[in-house]
Amino acid sequence: MLKAFVPVAILLISWAARIQEPNRKLLLIVLMISCGVALASHGELHFHLGGFLVQAAAVVFEASRLVLIQIILHNLKMDPLVSLHYYAPVCAAINLCILPFTEGLAPFYALSTLGPSILFTNALVAFLLNVAAVFLVGVGSGLILTLAGVFKDILLITGSVAIFGSTITPLQVFGYSIALGGLVLFKTSGGK
Repeated sequence: MLKAFVPVAILLISWAARIQEPNRKLLLIVLMISCGVALASHGELHFHLGGFLVQAAAVVFEASRLVLIQIILHNLKMDPLVSLHYYAPVCAAINLCILPFTEGLAPFYALSTLGPSILFTNALVAFLLNVAAVFLVGVGSGLILTLAGVFKDILLITGSVAIFGSTITPLQVFGYSIALGGLVLFKTSGGK
């Protein structure tokens, strides 16, 4: 449920970094979207402080990453592919350092059984996803990227219900309706 508040964190960090002017109307719209998604994802809660703190840190780090990419692309006038060239190896190195402590050495041993074609196609898809994300942040902002993700989730759930007959609760329909209404307000207000 905390993941729903990434757009709010992006907005607040953007204001703190002074790349966007504080705006009460925009804050209310983004809160409406985030609360709608949080309401739709509401389920059985088993609170664990450690998990909560890790998820809260993930929200802050993701929001900070997107705002920093936006600063690099807009303020420093760097090309999206050049910026990806600089920050992707750093992210890979950090992940390689953390991986043995979180996953153990099993992923390294599994590389030989995976085969080069699966590894290459997975890496290619991840690279293309990063390129698309950086280009979207370059044309818009980190906030627009996360709100596009909310719309994608709504479309996926709608498609799952329509095509596969998945069941959703009335609370989920209500929550995603609020989020969709917030997205329409965001679009009609021009994102300001």
